[in-house]
Amino acid sequence: MVENPSFFNSQIFTYAVIPLLIFIARILDVSIGTIRIISISRGVRVLAALLGFFEVLIWLVAITQIMRNLTNVVNYIAYAAGFGMGNFVGISIENKLAIGSLIIRVVTKKDATDLVGFLGSQRYGVTTVDAHSATGPVKVIYIVTRRTEAPKVISTIKKFNPQAFYIVEDVRFVAERRKPHLPRYYKALHFNRLFQKRK
Repeated sequence: MVENPSFFNSQIFTYAVIPLLIFIARILDVSIGTIRIISISRGVRVLAALLGFFEVLIWLVAITQIMRNLTNVVNYIAYAAGFGMGNFVGISIENKLAIGSLIIRVVTKKDATDLVGFLGSQRYGVTTVDAHSATGPVKVIYIVTRRTEAPKVISTIKKFNPQAFYIVEDVRFVAERRKPHLPRYYKALHFNRLFQKRK
């Protein structure tokens, strides 16, 4: 009487389950790695260190399965596919988290008094500079904001001046001299106290 092979020695486990696990592991470790690199560029050291630990741990699990099944071509395909998908997922997650700050530079010929006044009333960091372009005098407005608030600021710019030209740039570090504008969920969790200066 021939015994049935165990599930862990079956072809289903070898050619389906293991490749699937490798694929998922690669998505996880590459996604974490993408966020880690962005965290490093933003100067968020503690988060980058924690992400690095889990990234390497998951990668070791995946590569161990590859080394144990060197003759299984499906594992290689799963490994490569997981790497590609991990980059996509990692960037998508980072866009949702919106870590860090941005500077929005607005160039407009139109009077920007109302726009500057409104942004100032909303506690955004705003600086205006008189400048000259090839077609005449313009006003340059610098707005510092958190990435989570960027869509709202851009919408405000378009509302006050639909023809304004603007550039959005990443900022690694902001030495805040005033209480920054915070989203509602920051206020709800009392995170705004972390940004208050002691006198």
